[in-house]
Amino acid sequence: MKKIEAIIRPEKLDAVRSALEKVSYAGLMITEIEGHGKQKGVTQQWRGKRYRVELLSKIKVEIIAHDKDVEKIMAGIACAAKTGEIGDGKIFVYPVENAMRIRTGERGDDAL
Repeated sequence: MKKIEAIIRPEKLDAVRSALEKVSYAGLMITEIEGHGKQKGVTQQWRGKRYRVELLSKIKVEIIAHDKDVEKIMAGIACAAKTGEIGDGKIFVYPVENAMRIRTGERGDDAL
């Protein structure tokens, strides 16, 4: 099992959810987060004054998936989230040692 964690633009959430449904993965967790990458935020102008926004709004999508499904999930997320501009986000993959479905007590891959 793997945990896939994708940091994406908020406006791309619906597209990413649709892409995940197309690859038969509807189970996900979504968190609103703030942060920045190499660009260290953006400079904006409001009422003639320039100011710097260092922490940008992002969405973190988390999925626990079978090993065999990781590549198609990553490809679906990347395709749906890409704009070609700085700040499109990142995808991380981590190993998951075990899982348990609380309702039934199923463990491992059966819990997914």
